[in-house]
Formats: sequence, structure tokens, C-alpha cells
Amino acid sequence: MAETVTLTEHEAIRDWAAARMGTPAIVDVSPASGTQPMLRIVFDQAAYQDQDRAERPPNAGGIELVEWDDWFKEFDRQELALVVAKDVPGRRESFHEIVRRGAGEKG
Repeated sequence: MAETVTLTEHEAIRDWAAARMGTPAIVDVSPASGTQPMLRIVFDQAAYQDQDRAERPPNAGGIELVEWDDWFKEFDRQELALVVAKDVPGRRESFHEIVRRGAGEKG
């Protein structure tokens, strides 16, 4: 596996996503007690929302594109970090994993 870097600073995360044309998103989850929204960064076709589609009922299991401020509010509330592949000249990896802070950090 490639070397990884753990990001928690908002600007570093935005820069990483922007370089890969990533968009912040939240996956609909059940309203059941204790269930937390699942954060995602989506790429390519998943980053486009179809404005003509019918409204889905709440918690229908789809991905909702959100503003970075909303995404970071939840990111900080859940004390998360973004683990990404270390940049290598000539390659633009989009590997990423959202983990609890401390879980993906090395030494």
C-alpha cells in the first residue's frame, strides 16, 4: 500500500479534494437513535446531482451533495480525519478513507 498522510485541517482537505475534483457529500442514514451521518467525498459522475429528479423521502439511502461548511461541521463533531495517499509526482491518487482521529495517524 502507498504511504498515507492524515489530514484534519479544513483547508488541506479542501485543497486535496479540489485537486481531484471531489465534492463533499453526506449519505442518508436512518433516524434511529445513535445513528450518525456518514460523510463521503465523491468524484466523477457521482459529483453531479440530477436537478430534474423527483424528491426522495428523507433517509432514502442516497448521497446528498452538501456545502463544505456543513460537511466540516459534521467532520469535527464526529472527530474524524481524512487519510489519503501521499502525493507522488506525476500521479494523482484519489484513495481516501475517513477515520476517527487517531485511528489513521502514524507515530
